[in-house]
Amino acid sequence: MKAALPPFRRLSAKAVQNLEKILNIPIVYLLGESFTMLHSRLLVYLDTVARCGSIRKAGEHLNVASTAINRQILALEQDLGAPIFQRLPRKLVLTASGEILLAHVRETLKNMNHTRQILEDLKGLKRGEFSIATMVGPVSTFLPLALTDFHNTHQNVRTHVSTYGTHDLVEVVKNGQADIGIGFDIPSENGLVVQASRSVPLGVVMSAQHPLAHQESISLEDCNAWPLVVADESMAIRPHLEDLYTAKGLTFTPSLETNSIELMRQMALVPGNITFLTPLDIIQEQSEGKLKFLTLRENGIHPQTVSIVARSKVSNPFTSLFIERVEYFLQEYSSAHFV
Repeated sequence: MKAALPPFRRLSAKAVQNLEKILNIPIVYLLGESFTMLHSRLLVYLDTVARCGSIRKAGEHLNVASTAINRQILALEQDLGAPIFQRLPRKLVLTASGEILLAHVRETLKNMNHTRQILEDLKGLKRGEFSIATMVGPVSTFLPLALTDFHNTHQNVRTHVSTYGTHDLVEVVKNGQADIGIGFDIPSENGLVVQASRSVPLGVVMSAQHPLAHQESISLEDCNAWPLVVADESMAIRPHLEDLYTAKGLTFTPSLETNSIELMRQMALVPGNITFLTPLDIIQEQSEGKLKFLTLRENGIHPQTVSIVARSKVSNPFTSLFIERVEYFLQEYSSAHFV
């Protein structure tokens, strides 16, 4: 006879959310004021009992004592505060609550099997590769940090990275030339699935020695009094700037236009110049105290959205792991630095 299952493991809400995010499967039920993680065997018990219509038959099918199965079901019903099965003389029939629960159980089992297969694939893989299509912004800022972190633990995985404009990035991901695309304000397209995304604020960047650098916020009128170094029309930042100036009724007169985030950063290091970027674009310079990020005082400023997209649900386990690494990095950095 198999041993009885151990007691449920109690998890904090935050721990549960982290697990669900990593595995991308629903693994908990809200019971009262606490979260309870259902043991995978209990999920199988519920599914088998529902299919067999009998705890005894389910026990025979699973080679588990029917008393052990019944004990687990009764404990769950007590936690839920509702019966799962209606116990008729000759069979068990799902209640309304039981039908809702079973739908969740079967979807969870399906997703658990998929995740287990990914983990099994990883065990046997020593080498692999995947390709990334990205815009010039990410490739010169947070992407090198994420790639370095990833390759510290996956040295034998080869990664191909190419830069594109918005339109071309979408096309190479849709036609399979790249496994994933990473960029700002990627348009919604049929055939593309957003794997992860995060909003980041657009603001003003200047040298820490700029006369206005002591401020925490700045207006567009203040910016216009200084040489403006801005993204050209090929970059995702440009429409945001034009909309801001139009809404404010101001003339947009850049001193320098470029499609190079690196040049914009270098020009902003010169005291007197001003540019418009996100905190993700100046990670290194901001940490070193060389550049300052100021929020804009104008109302109605729309943040930029950095996204990871793919043709469909990612099946390459290394690609999945890298996406998780980028998403974790963006979350950690945004929590610490974005205002």
